[in-house]
Amino acid sequence: MTLTQLSAFVMVARLGTVRAAAEALGVSDSAVSQALSVLRQHLGDPLLVRQARRMELTPAGSRLLGLASQMVALGAEAEATVRAAHGRPQELRVVTTSVMAEFVAGPLAAAFDARTGRAFELTTSVASTAELEVLVGNRLADLALGPALHTDPALRLVSEPILRTQLVAVAAPDRRLAGRPSAWPWLVDPTAGEPDSETSRLLRRLAVPEERVRVFASHATAWEAAVAGAGVAIATAHLVNPQVRRGDLRVVPTTATPMPSPWHATMLRPELRSDGATALHRFLTTPEAMALMRSPHGGVVPSRFRPPVYVTIWN
Repeated sequence: MTLTQLSAFVMVARLGTVRAAAEALGVSDSAVSQALSVLRQHLGDPLLVRQARRMELTPAGSRLLGLASQMVALGAEAEATVRAAHGRPQELRVVTTSVMAEFVAGPLAAAFDARTGRAFELTTSVASTAELEVLVGNRLADLALGPALHTDPALRLVSEPILRTQLVAVAAPDRRLAGRPSAWPWLVDPTAGEPDSETSRLLRRLAVPEERVRVFASHATAWEAAVAGAGVAIATAHLVNPQVRRGDLRVVPTTATPMPSPWHATMLRPELRSDGATALHRFLTTPEAMALMRSPHGGVVPSRFRPPVYVTIWN
């Protein structure tokens, strides 16, 4: 029985599918399935069985989950202890939603490195909303940036607000839109495929059918398509404001927008969190960090800008 096998079990149990666990861990579906299969054979119990569209815990799996989560967390602590003994900088693993990865993670990381003198080895990766709490709760990440997480109390997490934001609908100034929003062509980022994402929530509020939605590789490319007149895009208001001010886009009123979408930092409770998570959270409340989040490309010179680093989280 290894930490890799226990990590696979915990992630499938928390996220409900092998695919979701593999995406969160940054490995293939087959790697998760194989690790889970070896653990099942070793313990002599299926641990998880398929029910409808989710994997559900067996009675033995339910008993194992809490202990397995603790063992995975202890494994992460052990790695951190050995790293410190060798005099290496403490790891600071940050997971973010796609919009924060695309626009603010790089400038924030550069400014945090400058302020702390690179005292921490900071990496960032993108995760779905459902994955954020599982990664931080099981100490596979130190801090999550994204929406408030209404977490399982057993994960011992705290979500602290860091910036008030809103989602708006935008379109080209000359794009004519007839009928209800549900009939408009919508241009969205990949999180539209995540049931818990802010984009999906907004589309549901407007009753937009799947056939009216086009998914783009990033938020910026969806906005570019809107500028070209292809339809209506969903955007974080303060991030799209430069294009609105230039006249490339206009804000389109709907019954569901502007929709509050505040950004939060989610971490373990204070007595459990890493020094890096504490330091980054403290930095996120500073005027410098606030200014970067409000205008991410306004205060970081190119030599300090560092885009997100996509990492594999796997024992």
